[in-house]
Amino acid sequence: MMRWPGRTVNNSAGSGAKPGGSHAMPAAPIPTALPLACDTPQKLFRARSRAWADNPALRHKKKGIWDTTTWAQYFERARGVGLALSRLGLQTGDSIAIISENRPEWLYADLGAQCMGILSTGIYPTSSPEQLLYILQNAGVRLLFVENQEQYDKVLAVRAQCPALQHIVITERKGLRHLADPMVTDFAQLLAQGLAQASQQAGIFDAAIDQGDPSSIAFLVYTSGTTGAPKGAMVSNRNLMFQIGGVGQYQHLQPLERTLSFLPLCHIAERMSTVYAPLAQGQTVHFPENSGTVFNDLREVAPHLIFGPPRFWEKMYSQITLYMQDALPIARQAYALVLAEGAAIAQARLAGQPISAWRTARHGLSKTLLISNLRSFLGLQNIKTALTGAAPVPPDLLRWYMAIGIDLLEAFGMTETCGACTAMPETDIRIGTAGVPVKGTEIRLGPKNEVLVRGPHVITGYWRQPEKTREAIDAEGWLHTGDCGEIDADGYLSIKDRLKDIIITSGGKNITPSNIENHLKFSPYISDAVVIGEGRHYLSCLVMLDQDNVAKFAQDRQVPYTDYASMTRAPEVIALIQAELDLVNAKLARVEQLKGFRIIAQLLSAEDEELTPTMKLKRQVVARKYADLIAGMYPDPFIVSGPRPI
Repeated sequence: MMRWPGRTVNNSAGSGAKPGGSHAMPAAPIPTALPLACDTPQKLFRARSRAWADNPALRHKKKGIWDTTTWAQYFERARGVGLALSRLGLQTGDSIAIISENRPEWLYADLGAQCMGILSTGIYPTSSPEQLLYILQNAGVRLLFVENQEQYDKVLAVRAQCPALQHIVITERKGLRHLADPMVTDFAQLLAQGLAQASQQAGIFDAAIDQGDPSSIAFLVYTSGTTGAPKGAMVSNRNLMFQIGGVGQYQHLQPLERTLSFLPLCHIAERMSTVYAPLAQGQTVHFPENSGTVFNDLREVAPHLIFGPPRFWEKMYSQITLYMQDALPIARQAYALVLAEGAAIAQARLAGQPISAWRTARHGLSKTLLISNLRSFLGLQNIKTALTGAAPVPPDLLRWYMAIGIDLLEAFGMTETCGACTAMPETDIRIGTAGVPVKGTEIRLGPKNEVLVRGPHVITGYWRQPEKTREAIDAEGWLHTGDCGEIDADGYLSIKDRLKDIIITSGGKNITPSNIENHLKFSPYISDAVVIGEGRHYLSCLVMLDQDNVAKFAQDRQVPYTDYASMTRAPEVIALIQAELDLVNAKLARVEQLKGFRIIAQLLSAEDEELTPTMKLKRQVVARKYADLIAGMYPDPFIVSGPRPI
């Protein structure tokens, strides 16, 4: 047996067991209770607002100035919204929704509703009117918070089909100042009414919080819908309290330390990071001015913690890579030497090898002279915890960050587990794995090596979809994740791919496409990729370019193009991507190597059907929509060797 602090791992759960067997890791006790005797997040929110009353809870950049909200003000404004909702006739069990970019008003609406026992649902601001309609109807939304005219226009297009919808609350009235719509109220007006009511009836809000039950549903999170219609995952207060209690296993912050909220708040990872983790640790959450200023605001805030999907971390890596390509030769040489030294030290750490004091001191000096400037350029000079997940992570990306002194830690979690269910031990990082189960979590492998998870963080089920719930959560409480994985002898979980995405070639070889796609996405010139090969003699791929980086490449070399589509057809760009493919193929087994590619000539956004709101390519949609493009890579099914000319 091997023992991690607080949990026992059974060696029989290792990779030596038979494929498809039941590889179980026993659960440890649930994390110890928070310092305050609170059994719901809403009670904890009230307690924190009193204990940390004057501490800054939220900061929002508006017109270049950071506006601060204390914990006392945070609670006061959430109470104002909650009482205003009650005044409009909403009751326990009713449903509200929010469609907005990240901002404090999002949190006031969310927690204000939850404290009153009202169900809350977040909607991606990039959602189409049709996607908005589905959630409004499925959740039975009675009141909708919208950020601005763009979102209001979407509601106008569908509200006739939403009989339950009675009220619309708009945060920003720009372009709508003369709007005469009896369903519409200003957020500021709604809040003012609630604050006035609180001066006389604050007890109503406190009573609602006191009546809150751990088993009650706090909010719905709609899955991104890579296949079929989105499902509304029911997240309970008990799920949330379990995660809040365990957040210290992978986040190491003190009160007043800084985080940046920039991923969509309707995604479970950002919801936990922005709303619930601060209830445990008291960090100050910063909201960028808008989605286009994230990297500039990141440099200004210099946060102590960042959670970002792999694409976020790849973007920062690309910034440095392209910046150094344009640097003076002496600077490029210095960077290469320091990075090589950092990579060697990182590799020694990963291998558990000793690092001499002299080598550590030498690298420390070089970090001070060069790497510290690079980290400051990225806004990472204060980083204590760097986390990634929500998509496969290129191993080379993790090694690069280790080389510049940042341990980028991978975790595994899902909407259905209310966030993380594994964490990476900082003293024993293993690249290619998502770490070990968080305390109180059981993980085992089922048939076809499907990852199964059980614990207090597993959701109650899917809203109004009992059959889907039974498909996902069995009678023993095991969540069937749909992911194929491995568990090593020390309990480290590796996610290989989605079961439904595994490719079986005509030769019977099983290929996990995400591994190949990870290597491709490490390129600064490739934003995303989809590997093709089901039932075929060889593999190929569709590539989505990183527009900014490829455009810079083209401009630096005076490559003529008129628009994005023409840029994708430029011979120099095609040669660039072929060179990137060649680098990837050199790292792959022969059966995994790509024999051809095509570039998607359309610049895709979350509004396009090929992408989910979280910017994941929908494989089935891509395969259908680009069938002709794919067919062009397989002109002769009997020729299987050698790269295909494009």
